Amino acid sequence: MDTEASTTPRTSSPSRALATEAVHAGRDDLASLGLHAPPLDLSTTYPSYDSRGEAERIDAFATTGARPDGPPVYARLDNPTTGRFETALARLEGTESAVAFASGMAALTAVLLARASIGLRHVVAVRPLYGCSDHLLGAGLLGTEVTWTDPAGISDAIRPDTGLVMVETPANPTLAEVDIRAVAHACGSVPLLVDNTFATPVLQRPVEHGARIVLHSATKYLGGHGDVMGGVVACDEEFAATLRQVRFATGGVLHPLAGYLLLRGLSTLPVRVRAASASAAELARRLTADPRIARVHYPRVGGAMVSFEVYGDPHRVIAAVRLITPAVSLGSVDSLIQHPASISHRIVAEGDRRASGVGERLLRMSVGLEDVEDLWADLCQALSDPSVQPARTAAVIGRETSPVGL
Repeated sequence: MDTEASTTPRTSSPSRALATEAVHAGRDDLASLGLHAPPLDLSTTYPSYDSRGEAERIDAFATTGARPDGPPVYARLDNPTTGRFETALARLEGTESAVAFASGMAALTAVLLARASIGLRHVVAVRPLYGCSDHLLGAGLLGTEVTWTDPAGISDAIRPDTGLVMVETPANPTLAEVDIRAVAHACGSVPLLVDNTFATPVLQRPVEHGARIVLHSATKYLGGHGDVMGGVVACDEEFAATLRQVRFATGGVLHPLAGYLLLRGLSTLPVRVRAASASAAELARRLTADPRIARVHYPRVGGAMVSFEVYGDPHRVIAAVRLITPAVSLGSVDSLIQHPASISHRIVAEGDRRASGVGERLLRMSVGLEDVEDLWADLCQALSDPSVQPARTAAVIGRETSPVGL
């Protein structure tokens, strides 16, 4: 049992580059333990012959929400392997702490419950958001109330019971961007949550621009291989303590194997994001010049996501790809394409989808690590379907040049 790792691992100088942190954060104590690879602790419970001491530690957690000192107690409370991932992600995002969950939606749920627990049930949010995030807020499933607004209307939408302002930038699936610093200023004392899933800390660190909470669907780029599900919130230690208490009470814990895979995924995150981003920028440039494409969306911050609107039937494009996989999700080493209005944002009311730019002809592509020429060849043959009618009025949002300057 990796008892030493259950306490906070030794931290390093904050002057280390992000690529270095990606490899070493959460692992700084391994050499002193005589280890090279991080250990995987699958225990659900841990022996203790000091029941009075255990009672004191459980009472301390119930009071403070801090990670217990010493050996773990129970897997729903803490786990050494997932703790390493949390430490590493906090280092990459530049926050004091991070708390991991079973999925991105479990992470967002915990944030909403934490704010609602102190009577702050109102949320101000900017569309578009990921479809299930939109649904969770709009349906009031957790007893929350949402006011949808554009970035300019945030300050006017805040009420005394507002507990959170939420934005996603670049947004899913249109890749629309907001000025995080300006939004944070408009929030005043209300915490700003930024969903940073698409950009990752490689391309932007929202806390450096005034955000107080950073959300990731770790299933995507942090894992990076399409084989692990998880979510994580990066924040200050005070809020992290509350999130740990919510996680313990609701049970939305990250499995240790998932924590192990996510920690491993972080070590290659900068390399993967930069390589995929260069290909995505090149594909965005080529799509912009293609007469079969009506519009291309690519964010100024860069990244590995490209969205584009076709003149013809987008479903024919989905059916015609051969190398690119038609599937939901994103951020994997292989490229994926999907029709948001049919899948990821189907749960959002049609009028709200259209108003936020999620039209019926929009396709979202997650660019992987394949050779860009092979990806382009597959897109070209898929777009050659007769139903994709050539007519040129293309526009592009964001950068048109390639490769991305990362």
